[in-house]
Amino acid sequence: MPRRECCRTTLDKRKIVGGAIALSISILSSSLGLRSPSIILVVVIAVWIGSDIFKSGIRSVLRRRPNIDFLVSVAAVGAILTEHPLEGAAVIYLFFLAESLEEYAVFKAEDSLLSLAELVPERTTVKRGDSERNVPVEEVKVGEVIIVRPGERIPLDGIVVSGTSQVNQAPITGESISVTKRRGDRVFAGSLNEDGYLEIKVDKPQEESLISKISELVRKSLERKSKTESFIERFSGYYTPLVVSIAVLISIVPPLLLGEPLGDWVYRGLIMLVIACPCALAISTPVSIVSAVTSAARNGVLLRGGKPIEEVSRSKVIAFDKTGTLTKGELAVTDVLHLNGSDMEELLSIATSLGRSKHPISKAISKYSSNRGIEPREIEELKLVPGRGVIGKLDGRKYYLGNRELFEDMGIEIPREIDELENEGKTIAILGTSSKIIGVIALRDELRDESHELIKELRRMGFRTVMLTGDNERVARAISGELEMDFLANLLPEDKVKAIERLSEEGVIMVGDGINDAPALARANVGIAMGDGADVALEVSDVSLIQNDLSKIPYVIRLGERTMGIIKQNVFSSIIVKGVIAVLAALGEITLWLAVTLGDLGLSLAVILNAMRIARTKPQEKKEEDKG
Repeated sequence: MPRRECCRTTLDKRKIVGGAIALSISILSSSLGLRSPSIILVVVIAVWIGSDIFKSGIRSVLRRRPNIDFLVSVAAVGAILTEHPLEGAAVIYLFFLAESLEEYAVFKAEDSLLSLAELVPERTTVKRGDSERNVPVEEVKVGEVIIVRPGERIPLDGIVVSGTSQVNQAPITGESISVTKRRGDRVFAGSLNEDGYLEIKVDKPQEESLISKISELVRKSLERKSKTESFIERFSGYYTPLVVSIAVLISIVPPLLLGEPLGDWVYRGLIMLVIACPCALAISTPVSIVSAVTSAARNGVLLRGGKPIEEVSRSKVIAFDKTGTLTKGELAVTDVLHLNGSDMEELLSIATSLGRSKHPISKAISKYSSNRGIEPREIEELKLVPGRGVIGKLDGRKYYLGNRELFEDMGIEIPREIDELENEGKTIAILGTSSKIIGVIALRDELRDESHELIKELRRMGFRTVMLTGDNERVARAISGELEMDFLANLLPEDKVKAIERLSEEGVIMVGDGINDAPALARANVGIAMGDGADVALEVSDVSLIQNDLSKIPYVIRLGERTMGIIKQNVFSSIIVKGVIAVLAALGEITLWLAVTLGDLGLSLAVILNAMRIARTKPQEKKEEDKG
C-alpha cells in the first residue's frame, strides 16, 4: 500500500544493498570503538536512504495530516539525539526496506494482470483484396480479415472464417488446456495460435477487445475499497493518535512525576512511536484483496473489488436463473406427436410455416424441420395472439399454433399426452384447427452437463439452492426435481427482483446470464454473471465468469472464504504483535531497532507472505472430455 506520492515499481537494489553494507560496517566500527566512521555511516544512511521518508513526513505535517513517515522520522531523529545513532539508522533502513517490499509486492501482483494487454502483438497480417499486408493493429478495421499463423498471438477479437487450430486462451479464460477453434468460433486477442492457420474476421476494435476490458476492469477493481479495508483505515485513524499520545505520556510523565531519567523514558516513547505506525495492519486487507482479485482473473473470473469477496463468505443461499445458466439456453425439439390422423411431415410443414419468427420455439421447430428437408410455405392472414401463439391460413384453411391456453380458450379438450410431456419439464407447442388438435411438438432446454455436480457441490458446502424461472410450475418442478433444488416459477423480471430481496435477508448470491437478469444481479448480495465474454457481463455484476463455466462458482466461494480468513489472521496477528511490543517498550525490555524489525519489517513480510497463500486456491479441473 503506497504511503508516499508514488509506489515503488522496482526494488531500489542499490539502496537496499548499500544501506545494509553501510549499517553493518557502522555496527562493526562501533563495536571496535571507532566512533567517527560509525557516525559518518549513520549520516550517510539518514541522508541517502531516509531523504524521501523525511520529505514525506515534513509535507504531511505542513498539510496538518501527519503520516507514518513523520512518526518514523521523529523516532529516528529522536534516537540519534538520545545517543542511539545506530538504532536511529536501523529504524530508517528497516522501515525503508519494509515499505519497499510492501509496495513492490502489491505492484507486482497488480502488474501481472494490468499488463495483459502487452500480450497483444503490435502488428498483424490483414487480407486486403488479393494481397496480404502487415499493418499496425490499430489500423485494422472492424469487418476486415486477419491472418494468424502457427506460433503467433491473435491480435484482435473476432470470428474464425477459415482454418482450424488449437488455441491457448489461458491469459483470458484461465483454461489450462488449449481448445480447438474452427470456422464460426469466437477467438480473443492475446490468445496463442499453436498449430494451425486461421483467418479471423475482426468484430471489435482494439480498445474494445475482451483483454483490454479485463485489464481496465481489474484496474478499477483494485481501486475500490472493501468494507473491511475502509474499517481498518478508520481504525488506524484512531489507533495511531492513541499510541502517539501514549508515547508522549511515557516520555514525560515518569521523569516529571517520579524523577526518572529523561533519556531512558524518551527512548521508550520513541519505541512506542514506531509501534504507532500501522504498516502491517494497514496493508493486511488490501494486499489480500489484490492477491484474490489477480488470482481470480488468472483463472477466468473477474471480481469487482473486495465487496464480492466479503459477501460470498457471508451468504447462505444461491439463486440461479434457469435459462442459459443451469440450462444451455437453446430449445431443441424432443417429441413430435401427430394426432387425429395427421401426417408427420405435413404437421411439421404447417408448424414451420406458422412459426417463422425469431421466437426460440419457432427457431427450434424450423431447425428441426430443416434438418429433415421440410421447408416452410406461404402463410396468409398471419396473426399474433400475445401470450398464446399465432394464427394463419394455409391452402385456405385456418391453423392455430400455440400453448394450451390458446386451445382451452376455444373450448378444445387437451389430450393427456400433453400433461405427461409437461410433467417431464418440456415446453409444448400445440398445432390444431378451431375444432381439434392435430399435433403436439415438445421442446426442452437441456441442462448443462455440469449443473448436476454443481448443485451437489454447493449442498456439500452448506448452501441452499433456488432456481428462479419464468417457466410454468410444471416445467420448473421437473427440472428442479432433477437437480434436487428449490424453485420459484412464473416469474417476470420484477418478480425475480422481489424474490432476491426476500432471500437477501439470509445473504444471497444470484447467478444469471448478465442480460435479462441484470436487475436481480444488481439487487443480490453478490451478482455472478455468466457471459462467455459478453460485454454486458462485465458491466452489471460483482463477479463475471469469462466463460459459461459453472464449475467456477464453488471456486469463487472458496476464494472468498479463504481470503477473509487470511485477512482476519493478518489483522489479529498485527494487533497482537504490536500490543506485545508496546508492553515490552513500556517496561524497557525491547530496543528500538528490534521493535522495527519485529513490529514493522517482520510483521509486514509475514502479512505479505500469508496473503500470497490466497493464490493457491484453484478451480477444480474439469474432466478431459469436457474441455474443447
